[in-house]
Amino acid sequence: MPDSQGEAARFLARNAVDCLPLGALERQLADGRPLRVKLGIDPTAPDIHLGHTVVLRKLREFQDLGHTVVLIVGDYTARVGDPSGRSALRPMLSGEEIDANAQTFQRQAYTVLDSDRTEVRHNSEWLDMAMEDLFRLSRTATVAQLLEREDFAKRYAAHEPISILELLYPLLQGYDSVAVRADVELGGTDQKFNLLLARDIQQAYGVPSQSILTTPILPGIDGVQRMSKSLVNYVGVTDPPEQAFGKLMRLPDPAMPVYYELLLDAEPDQSAPAVQRKRHMARALTARFHGEDAAQRAEAHFDRLHVTHEAPQEMEDLVLPAGNGPVHMPALLRDGFGVSASEARRLLAQGGVKLDGEAMAADELDVPADRLDGGVLQVGKRRFRRVRT
Repeated sequence: MPDSQGEAARFLARNAVDCLPLGALERQLADGRPLRVKLGIDPTAPDIHLGHTVVLRKLREFQDLGHTVVLIVGDYTARVGDPSGRSALRPMLSGEEIDANAQTFQRQAYTVLDSDRTEVRHNSEWLDMAMEDLFRLSRTATVAQLLEREDFAKRYAAHEPISILELLYPLLQGYDSVAVRADVELGGTDQKFNLLLARDIQQAYGVPSQSILTTPILPGIDGVQRMSKSLVNYVGVTDPPEQAFGKLMRLPDPAMPVYYELLLDAEPDQSAPAVQRKRHMARALTARFHGEDAAQRAEAHFDRLHVTHEAPQEMEDLVLPAGNGPVHMPALLRDGFGVSASEARRLLAQGGVKLDGEAMAADELDVPADRLDGGVLQVGKRRFRRVRT
């Protein structure tokens, strides 16, 4: 642990993008009291992926130094939808969906955060305000100031709609910092405008202004775009171990140093081959959320499928249809693997369907049930089913 407040500030800021105002965090730490470190989340999606854990790990570092994390569940602001980085209006979620997502997010966040040092608040506690209070909040910023945001500016220039409700979002988020008296607020780089605006709002309400710390945006396993469920380039913290390990092994080599820095707080061993560096990364991250034994099994599963090209030890059963007649393979593949009948015929023609490791012939459209029973049916490289009567 850092020995001085200056070292602590440098430790906390070491892999951040912004730590503003300059010197403010060190001065706050020098006060010698536990800081209230805020993170706001709008539960518009339920599950946490590795991209979320970048800022959560930074929060945990504050906790390990004795500070309190204030996790703001934006059950009220989620009804607006954070427009940061968005180029269009966002769909609205129901109150039930927001509440369910919030519970899931909070539960998964505790895979990183220390629950004993986390204060969870819902901004519906203070944002369900009287109209007079909303007018007062609205006077803390100007439309010109809000339109300086890059996403708003682009949409305005393109004559795309921006709702009044969206313009209110940064003000509502900023008022969260007033309500919980945040000393520090964390967020991704896309949140920088909102975090700085919150300082102005705190000042307008006579509350000491927070310092801000922004963290980098983790690229997805495509190595290019930010990690996102909608882009299908994510690794979820609750993904099954085999799935998590396999996804991480698909990461392009140039993106590995970013994952090492932001997720492992380490540098890859450049003397080791790239595939070994990637295995170490995938094993370490899988073990973090599932344990060492699960990570070892996941790596063995990966090797069976991609190195020795064997069937996995565990797989789903595919039950044959009732009756004593032959089994029509296109229908079986459709029901067991979710492919269309025409796709099933194409796979058979190309040798893409195997039974116990042997490619089935293109003309094997109707197969005796006893030949299939107990066998392992494989479609492509990664999909397996054990056939049962």
